Amino acid sequence: MPAKKKPASATKQPTSVITGGAGFLGSHLADLLLARGHKVIAIDNFVTGSVDNIAHLGGNPNFKFIQQDVTEFIFLDVPVNFVWHFASPASPIDYLEIPIQTLKVGSLGTHKALGLAKNKGARFLLASTSEIYGDPLVHPQTEEYWGNVNTIGPRGCYDEAKRFAEALAMAYHREHGVETRIVRIFNTYGPRMRLNDGRVVPAFVSQALKGKPLTVFGQGTQTRSFCYVSDLIEGIYRLMNSSSVDPVNIGNPHEMSMLEFAREIIEATGSRSKIVFKPLPQDDPKQRRPNITRAKTKLGWEPKVPLKEGLKKTIEYFRTKV
Repeated sequence: MPAKKKPASATKQPTSVITGGAGFLGSHLADLLLARGHKVIAIDNFVTGSVDNIAHLGGNPNFKFIQQDVTEFIFLDVPVNFVWHFASPASPIDYLEIPIQTLKVGSLGTHKALGLAKNKGARFLLASTSEIYGDPLVHPQTEEYWGNVNTIGPRGCYDEAKRFAEALAMAYHREHGVETRIVRIFNTYGPRMRLNDGRVVPAFVSQALKGKPLTVFGQGTQTRSFCYVSDLIEGIYRLMNSSSVDPVNIGNPHEMSMLEFAREIIEATGSRSKIVFKPLPQDDPKQRRPNITRAKTKLGWEPKVPLKEGLKKTIEYFRTKV
């Protein structure tokens, strides 16, 4: 008997579009998708992304790069199966310097990316953030919590851009039937972070490697939880391939104070740096830890990489950049 033909969907190579594809997370996502058989089209305007993050993909026949601002119309003349919307500044130093661009990529950029998904019949994933919870009054944060955000504060441009993006994604889902997924990303670290991006991991690691004092704000009692990038990307991949329309927290629930974390970095780098204290920035969240029950039950996901192992890989990367 002749062999049965595989259905077209089983033989056809999926195509993924990643906005912000030259960024820290976008480039790691591109690596994972290529490894799992996707064609990848990355779009980035290099406002915060870097060509260095995707240089290793040059010459890969399954990878294409387009330099473009995603707030402009996205035209692609090929079928698209998945749209991963990661374009956005994602650190305080960036969105405090370019607040209007931050708001535009969260609103207009999300609108254009959703329009692409609608036009192509593609599934859409929004990279949202734990920042939508603001300075939370509920701890740890569950997806049902609506947040405590200062709309007119210095961080409002980022928080509200992401909150609007979530609302727009759900509007496209309800009105146009677009398959949408929303991931709320908690603090993530790993290779390809920018040294000067203002987030705590690159700040502490670069200070430690240079022998400079580590800057801790307030008394260092505010808490964060840190997820290694490979864990995060795996969780996001599972979310895209799940049936979960509701937002899902992806992050590491292991919580530690900034003072504890500074000491951890000094030990991991073997630095002789001291710790100095500076005033707490406005609206800096006092606590940040995800409740990941939904990710565990719906995606079968939880982080695997211990902090010491993740920091070792991250510090090795930063040694080449300092």
